[in-house]
Amino acid sequence: MTQTLFTILFYIVLFVVLQRLVKNWVQRLSRLKQVSETRSKLVTQYITYLLFVSVACLMIVTLGVEYQQVSLFISSIFAVLGVALVAQWSILSNITAGILIFFVFPYRIGDKIKVVDKDEDISGMITEISLFHILIERDDKVIITYPNNLMLQKGVLKLKGKPAQALSLPDQKDHTQQQSD
Repeated sequence: MTQTLFTILFYIVLFVVLQRLVKNWVQRLSRLKQVSETRSKLVTQYITYLLFVSVACLMIVTLGVEYQQVSLFISSIFAVLGVALVAQWSILSNITAGILIFFVFPYRIGDKIKVVDKDEDISGMITEISLFHILIERDDKVIITYPNNLMLQKGVLKLKGKPAQALSLPDQKDHTQQQSD
């Protein structure tokens, strides 16, 4: 009984220490990358959930609960979650992309970018990066909500100064210059 209590206490302390280390690491990284506090808290929260599940599983196995019982319970949970998440795969992919963007996305709020998309002109200044989407404000003040998973799938160009304007072909006359002559 006493050994069981010490084991539980050890894993609780381990979880708290790891949680604080993760929180400090994410905060330091978010300051370095100039990420909003809200986004930093969301990433910390998701990593904490994953850490809690991992430590809880480790504690259950250490306490002597049979591996077969634990694996049956965990596989049942994953089966239910799998069915639920297949129906919402785009939400899961946006969350995953949001976490990846937090750690490896080379652009920050205030950067002017252009998403390489043949169907639509998606260029402007990044005004917000959230867990599900990125807000891009075009020059005409239209706000574009662009999903994180598509941002990772498409090419993104960083623009200098103002977002790129449509270029006229050399053999066409520029009508703005003709009117001023």
